[in-house]
Amino acid sequence: MVTDLALLRLLQLVSPSLPIGMYCYSQGLERAVDDGWLKTAEDSQDWLRGLMANSLTRVDIPILARLYAAWQAQDPQRVAHWSQTLSAYRETAELRAEDQHTGQALARLLADLGDTAMQPWLRNPETTLATAFSYAAVHAGVSLRDTALGYLWSWLENQVLCAVKLVPLGQVAGQRLLTQLAADIPACVDTALSLADDELGGSAFGLALASSRHEMQYSRLFRS
Repeated sequence: MVTDLALLRLLQLVSPSLPIGMYCYSQGLERAVDDGWLKTAEDSQDWLRGLMANSLTRVDIPILARLYAAWQAQDPQRVAHWSQTLSAYRETAELRAEDQHTGQALARLLADLGDTAMQPWLRNPETTLATAFSYAAVHAGVSLRDTALGYLWSWLENQVLCAVKLVPLGQVAGQRLLTQLAADIPACVDTALSLADDELGGSAFGLALASSRHEMQYSRLFRS
């Protein structure tokens, strides 16, 4: 019963209907499309696979794991340290703002649902999505591996939804992208969870460039 409930809580956390505003952000994909970098489903697949391998696997997921461990240990100083570290890895103002806004939104949702532990993170400038997500997973009894799988799946689903709207792609093409790229997620998580502290770090130059250019884009649908 506990395992079943933990799974249901994870599904709630990764649902696109979670009211934290993820639908507002494309993480530079909107600018990449506008600049003609992404024109087809194949282009989109290459872009997202590269981000998964060089950014999410090397930075987001391993830090998510460290935040999970810090929450488990009830160590607020470690939580703050890894939240600050993740914020420092964001290469543009838009990417930092996205992480802060969605993290604070999730913290607010958890607080509204009666979890007082999230109160200090409601307006904390170092709050990230991984900070609140990892706390919610620990609190719900979700295992670390399942937490990492869910977090990466949620990111991928949001990015594919953006590609469907922007490239544009058909709904079937979007589902095909999800099917193909989801097959990479278990290996990405395995790699991410095996990294030592001194192995953390990765950069996707195209993402940083697209995100910085998006800040000056004349007409846009998304906030990043």
